[in-house]
Amino acid sequence: MKTVQAFAAKEAGAKLEPFQYELPDIDKEQVDIKVHYCGICHSDLSMLNNEWGNAQFPLVPGHEIVGEVISTGPNVKNIKTGDLVGLGWFSESCMHCDQCMSGSHNLCPTKEEVIVGRHGGFADYVRCHWSWATPLPKGIDISKAGPLLCGGITVFNPILSSGVKPTDKVGVIGIGGLGHMAVKFLNKWGCEVTAFSSNPSKKEDILKMGAHQVVNSRDSSEMEKINGTLDFILNTTNVTLDWPGYLKVLAPKGKLHNVGAVLEPMGIPAFGLIGGDKSISGSPLGSPAQTRKMLEFCVRHNIYPITEEYPLDKVNEAFDHLKAGKARFRIVLKIA
Repeated sequence: MKTVQAFAAKEAGAKLEPFQYELPDIDKEQVDIKVHYCGICHSDLSMLNNEWGNAQFPLVPGHEIVGEVISTGPNVKNIKTGDLVGLGWFSESCMHCDQCMSGSHNLCPTKEEVIVGRHGGFADYVRCHWSWATPLPKGIDISKAGPLLCGGITVFNPILSSGVKPTDKVGVIGIGGLGHMAVKFLNKWGCEVTAFSSNPSKKEDILKMGAHQVVNSRDSSEMEKINGTLDFILNTTNVTLDWPGYLKVLAPKGKLHNVGAVLEPMGIPAFGLIGGDKSISGSPLGSPAQTRKMLEFCVRHNIYPITEEYPLDKVNEAFDHLKAGKARFRIVLKIA
């Protein structure tokens, strides 16, 4: 048994408070991680408010975890005590279904999620299956790496799975916690990047991130000027948008890909797709192999999220900062 010191919410919408729980003896394919840093993701806030209806309380949030392996089960592969690893939204997959056997562990129908029905990384220790403890590449800045394990792979996966090419003209909707990382990735991928933002005050910052142009998404005349030009658009927002307008911005055979958790049904006109052979898609994070590839790409090109750091005992202040829309652009908690 291992005693874990954490911060938890006792009910939906409640403040986080100190919480202690016991981990049972480690299983043969599990690893225990001493948490050094853990990012705060908007999904943590959604879970705390039970917006998706799957939260269980008390709830210890935190799924953008960077830390050190301190113990391993006897059947653990590729991980040893002392390794620095990252852990994102998923903590286990079955390892025998068609999805796992084909390398798409993130699509496993029985996958386990770090903060759904179990406790996450706002704690001194967290446990997972060895396959989801991703070894960190040499030279990575562990103080900024946490958000890459969720937000980063969420926007990197579509670049791989959609076959985005360096010659493509691409767009990113919403330049916040997810979108600013997408802009950085796509710039280093070699693409011409258009950022869609409703906040004109962010324009200079967005251009410094790597966007080649910034379009005011609330100005229909600006949108119309680029109709028919983009091969791929990545939506990182969780709100209802002018979907027909964005379909018009796509070039023939273009794709609108969603990673933002839009809760309302999307009103998509069929002829907006049919006439230009366009498509709509979506994806969850990525597989362990894709995560390793992303981290190596980040180190090679010095890509990190823009972060603000708080100590764990200031976690409620950090959430207030996030809820107020003041985070620029990701928040990381220093645990140990």
